[in-house]
Amino acid sequence: MGIKLHSTQKIEPNMSSMSDLVFLLLIFFMITSTLVSPNVISLSLPASNSGKQNTPKNIEVYVDSLKNYYVNPEGKGNDFVTAVADSLLPALRLAAENDQSEQHSIILRADKSVPIENVVSLMDVINVLNAELEAQEKERYKVALATEGKD
Repeated sequence: MGIKLHSTQKIEPNMSSMSDLVFLLLIFFMITSTLVSPNVISLSLPASNSGKQNTPKNIEVYVDSLKNYYVNPEGKGNDFVTAVADSLLPALRLAAENDQSEQHSIILRADKSVPIENVVSLMDVINVLNAELEAQEKERYKVALATEGKD
């Protein structure tokens, strides 16, 4: 004779608190991922095969695809510059005056769609700045072109 148990209760763990936890973790990672972005300005840099990185950076100049120029946009005096000859030289002078580092370098981060003539005109402005610094017997700035590393 078989004894049948007619228990209709199902034992299930309560998952409502687990969904709250997952939702909070999702919000946490979304907020922290936006705070840690290394590039404030969205650029598509040209590729390089050397894999060499310059870690100390003093002054950064960004040129986006619309040919807008930015000097130190990552919190060190967000200067937006549109005209190369008129406004870029005073912004670079100000950045050079505020630069307290030993290694004088300007990191040029130009979008790969920017014509080379815009990069050359920017380097001409940096040469004018270096000529002014030599007249004041200060050290010249070296220019480094930023590229994307090899994968």
